[in-house]
Amino acid sequence: MMRRRTTLLASCTTLALALGATACGGGPVSAGGGKSLSGQTISVAGVWSGSEQKNFQKVLDAFTEKTGAKTQFTSTGDNVSTVVGSKIEGGNAPDVVMVPQVGVLQQFAKKGWLRPLSPKTEQAVDANYASVWKNYGSVDGTLYGLYFKAAHKSTVWYSPDALDQAGVKPPTTYDAMLKAGHTVSESGLAAFSVAGQDGWTLTDWFENIYLSQAGPEKYDALAAHKIKWTDPTVVEALTTLGKLFKDKQLIAGGQKQALNTDFPGSVEKVFGPKPAAGMVYEGDFVAGVAKDQFGKKIGEDADFFPFPAVGGGKAPVVSGGDAAVVLKDGKNQKAAQQFLEYLATPEASAVWAEAGGFLSPNKKLDLAAYGDDVTRETAKSLVAAGDSVRFDMSDQAPAAFGGTKGTGEWKILQDFLRDPSDPKATAAALESAAAKAYQG
Repeated sequence: MMRRRTTLLASCTTLALALGATACGGGPVSAGGGKSLSGQTISVAGVWSGSEQKNFQKVLDAFTEKTGAKTQFTSTGDNVSTVVGSKIEGGNAPDVVMVPQVGVLQQFAKKGWLRPLSPKTEQAVDANYASVWKNYGSVDGTLYGLYFKAAHKSTVWYSPDALDQAGVKPPTTYDAMLKAGHTVSESGLAAFSVAGQDGWTLTDWFENIYLSQAGPEKYDALAAHKIKWTDPTVVEALTTLGKLFKDKQLIAGGQKQALNTDFPGSVEKVFGPKPAAGMVYEGDFVAGVAKDQFGKKIGEDADFFPFPAVGGGKAPVVSGGDAAVVLKDGKNQKAAQQFLEYLATPEASAVWAEAGGFLSPNKKLDLAAYGDDVTRETAKSLVAAGDSVRFDMSDQAPAAFGGTKGTGEWKILQDFLRDPSDPKATAAALESAAAKAYQG
């Protein structure tokens, strides 16, 4: 998902991307050579569409070239859980699903839908990944998910021309960002393009503010629903977010247009042929859209600054990721497991890294594989965050609360964008939805 969501480094660790390995290094690929899977087809489902789907197809094509296996990709949209569930019930389960939420991975495992990953994949994860990725891919000590794509979700993307024209520099505090936004607005462009049609983008706004303002311990407690969403820290974060949402000078087209703008549309409003805003907040994958769809040169026509610190807190680093899982009901188990063995190699990651809009949690991937300096800086920023990095909160929640279109946190925050006047009532609505989902 772009969600994607999207989309999230895990708690208390870093990507620890290492220099020194070649982009296609790491020894022989365990997917098997010599067209070992000729005549076989694997079906893969995931949230990606647009440029992300196109770039993932390059990875699938590389697997075909290596093994002879054909691939079929199906885009699920954001409702991965619902779509995959209906395919399983209909006897048409995909072999592999790219799951964008920890909560959904756990749900699939608890329903008995997943096969444990092969010993080769587990060995590769142990050797090439920080331990946190194994933790987030495991349920009750069994590894079910391989995190292939990571997202750095604490990046605010901007048009250097727009900021230069307004005479503002990238801000380092939230208040300074809003002040800079007013200056941009006064120079003729709205400050921010907000993708309110996609509820997951609003959860990302909230999470960055909450992590910085409330701190990592409270963040972990709220993510696990050990404190209620009616906690004063939640109300405070919603109040802070509401300052932006209710300011018509800051949001392109105001709240109404924001609610009718999806994620790709929000990027277009900044980097498309008719700019309507100077900045758009979302993850590192904004770069892929700006480059592939609008021909922007990353670092020159499009750049980012870290999501700024809120109040007296530290600048947040929220991350996320898409995990590959193998479904029990898939028709081609052998090829599916070999595909995940391939995804665990730096060779597979290098294919998408070169295309852009991608970060790999595989520390054997040489940073030189990335196509531009800005992406390398994004990876470095993840590493520098150390133990303060946190995995996307909504992606840790049960799907009914944190990962389903038109319901739960996505819907409630869309309602808050529409009318941000009562943060306490919004917090109460969030708690009511969370309590129901976590009990289920």
